[in-house]
This record gives sequence, C-alpha cells and structure tokens, in this order.
Amino acid sequence: MELTILGCHSATPRPNARPSSQVLELRGHLFLIDCGEGSQMALRNANVKFSRIKHIFISHLHGDHFYGLPGLISTFQLLGRETELHIYGPKGIKEAILLLLKLGNAWTAFPLIFHELTSEESEILLDDEKVSVQTIPLKHRVYTNGFIFREKIGDRQLNLDAIYNYGIETCDYQNIKNGKNITLPHGEVIANELLSFDPIEPQSYAYCSDTIYFEELASEIKGVRTIYHESTFLQQHTELAEKTMHSTALQAALTAKNAGAEVLIIGHYSSRYSDKNLFLKEAQTVFKNTLLSEDGKRIKF
Repeated sequence: MELTILGCHSATPRPNARPSSQVLELRGHLFLIDCGEGSQMALRNANVKFSRIKHIFISHLHGDHFYGLPGLISTFQLLGRETELHIYGPKGIKEAILLLLKLGNAWTAFPLIFHELTSEESEILLDDEKVSVQTIPLKHRVYTNGFIFREKIGDRQLNLDAIYNYGIETCDYQNIKNGKNITLPHGEVIANELLSFDPIEPQSYAYCSDTIYFEELASEIKGVRTIYHESTFLQQHTELAEKTMHSTALQAALTAKNAGAEVLIIGHYSSRYSDKNLFLKEAQTVFKNTLLSEDGKRIKF
C-alpha cells in the first residue's frame, strides 16, 4: 500500500498549500480520494498515470474537496481517454459536473459513471477479489462521508526451503499458495502448513474527512491499521472546531487511539497556524505514532 498526499490543507489554495486530495495505491488499484483545486498538477508532479485512475471518491461538496474534479475530467477528455471512470460522492455531484460539461459543450467520449450517496449508514461501494471500499458516515456542515479501503487476505506465502527439500515442482506453487496439501509421486501427503506461511496481514486505510469529533467514529473504524484524520485546529481553538464542525489534532489522536490503529496521519490544517509541527506535538501527546501529511509526500506501508 502506498499513499501519496497531493494536498493536505483546508479552505483556499495557496502557492505552498494545496487543498485536500490523495492517491491510494492498493493491490493494483489507484484510488483518487477527494480532488481539491490543483489536484491534476499535483498528480503530474507525482508522476501518476492518469489512465490508471478508474475510481474517484469525493467526501463532500465543499470546494476544497472537489473543485479540481471538473478540470481533471476535462483533461481526461483532451487526452483521449476511453476507459470508464467511476465517481462516488454525495447526491448533487452528478448535476454539478454534468452542468459544467453541458455549458462548455464538452461531453466525455468515455463512460462517466456516477454513484451518488445519500445513506446515513455505512455502505459498500466497491468489492472485488482484491479490495473493498465502504463509506464512513461523518458529521460536518453538509452531508459527508469518509472511506475505508481494505485489502482482501492474499495467498499463503511459500516456504521455499521446505518446498526444495521435498522436491516439489513449480507447477504446484499456486496450489500451495491456495492452501492445498501436496501429494508426492510416491503417495506421501505433505500438509500445507509445512510448505507455506500465513498470508501477509492485509492493509486497511480509513480516510476521515471533515468532521466534528464524536466518540462513535472510533467504533466505526475499529481495527483499521492506518487512519487519516482531519485536524483543522489545535486544541486551544476547540470552540472554532465545534462552530465549523471540524476536529483538533488532539481529537484526531483520541479517535485513532480508541480505534486501535497502528498509524495516524493528520492533515487539513487551518492557515491560521504557521507551524505544522504544533499539530504533530499535540497529537503525539495521545497517539505517539502520528505522521504529518505534507503536499507531495509519499508514505509506503
């Protein structure tokens, strides 16, 4: 799993501070999560192949989370894209995007498939043999979701020393990965446990976009290994967080701790603060393994 932070700041874009957008690479998928202004330039800077993006997830319809999407779709069209594009977001996103395309007489030649969300309960959006994606209902000034991306359990890992010792042929490797016992030519059955190791623990990632702090969120994302959580304010401005329905760095850390996460990534910083390390210090008083998101930063798991 690899996460690329395209933008991690709140409200208005600035030369050194792009609004929210991320790319998550997971089991062959390349997911774009939110798409604030400047996202396509950030994608170019990160050398992301546009053609690999087939699923875009928009948390809510505030500008700093989706105003970059119309431009990105237009660029896909100009580049001659033919592959279908799935867009998941709140009801209204289809109307907003199609109106701009209509006014510009710029209909896409590729299938543009919208999945509009209205449910207040968590729902599965994507489920294939490798990954699943589901919503996280959040509490913000407008209808908002986060998203959980989960890797499916993979194949068992080959114990090559044992395989060589028993003289097992290469053609049986996939059967071993699939958990099957192997029968040798003379009839001896070798248990799979002797020939393989348990699968690598699946990765999981929760993207918690704009939300006021609420204790139930930790239960919704319980057991997720890595959490991104907005931290627009520091604890000294808790009243502003409550007024605007955002969270503080300390509150993000409490959610990660109560969810039993391994790693917390914080972002969506307010421009009122000149030093992002203040967010890190505050979060680490509760959750030590906290990372700062930064524009252009890549994190491998």
